[in-house]
Amino acid sequence: MPLLPQGSSLYVNAPLTNISVAYQQGPNSRNFIAADAFPIVPVQRQGDLYWKYDKGDWFRGQAELRAPSTESAGGGWEVTTDSYFANVYAFHKDVDDQTRANASRMFDLDRDATLFVTQNLLQAREKQFVDTFITTGVWTGSTGIGGGANGADLTGGATAGSNQFVQWDRAGSDPIADIKFQGVGMARTTGYRPNTLILGPFVMEALMRNPAILERIKYSERGIITEDLLRGLFEVDRVLVTWAIENTANQGATDAFDFMSGKSALLCYTAPNPSIMTPTAGYIFAWAGFLGAGAAGTRVKRFRMEHLESDRIEGEMAWDMKVVSNDMGVYFDAAVQ
Repeated sequence: MPLLPQGSSLYVNAPLTNISVAYQQGPNSRNFIAADAFPIVPVQRQGDLYWKYDKGDWFRGQAELRAPSTESAGGGWEVTTDSYFANVYAFHKDVDDQTRANASRMFDLDRDATLFVTQNLLQAREKQFVDTFITTGVWTGSTGIGGGANGADLTGGATAGSNQFVQWDRAGSDPIADIKFQGVGMARTTGYRPNTLILGPFVMEALMRNPAILERIKYSERGIITEDLLRGLFEVDRVLVTWAIENTANQGATDAFDFMSGKSALLCYTAPNPSIMTPTAGYIFAWAGFLGAGAAGTRVKRFRMEHLESDRIEGEMAWDMKVVSNDMGVYFDAAVQ
């Protein structure tokens, strides 16, 4: 006799879950950068410990000349632990019987509801990503400028000053010099050159008009500033733009749209492949062990709500976002006016 699904996994709908996962990976989700910016670590347990290594142990160069018949020099590294807990986020859309009866194709209703639910989950994840990583008071990887202390956020202004740079939409600014100087500083103190630059849309637009950048590319083949061109100028592997918007108005009120992050920039190192031996600015832990969930901790259920005469399409995602090495990020606040 076949075993029946147990508990909440009874209603996990594999085709709808696949639609949700495909949506997350497709062009419709390109405005959401959380999963591209920091490595997603699939985990089987909702909460657990993870290792953190002291980077200082890796750069002491303790190998010594060895004489015949003597012990070799040896050493090790210090290990600490931190913890994660992947909270479950959920959202649903009900498809009522009257709407279904009038629909030309029943599956389209479930598909549309799945995409709507997925959009709301991605919206929540992106908002938390911005609030966790693209903000002040998090990163300590900066080299002080204008007599300012190391490890502080850098702030844009009309003139240069203590840990203040000229905003990149003002005359006399030099974003290439600003960013590359911080990149060298990070490499000097961590052993890793930053490989990722995250820009707000207003910052990206300002860089496309910045005279210092235009001067550098005027003899290039295309003469047009793109994200790929900026990668070369700033010597990073990736330039990502936080195009996601949010509507802060309640349903029924006048819409109030704005970018989640519009005028700041983050220069950081993120591990291309998650590993306990590899430092990184941050990780996103996704609970892949959630019954019926995919690698990103996503699952979609479909079940009957008889008292509402509706079928409920319910999506869930489980994640936790952790700053792992705060010295592997430099935050540029108010990069433009």
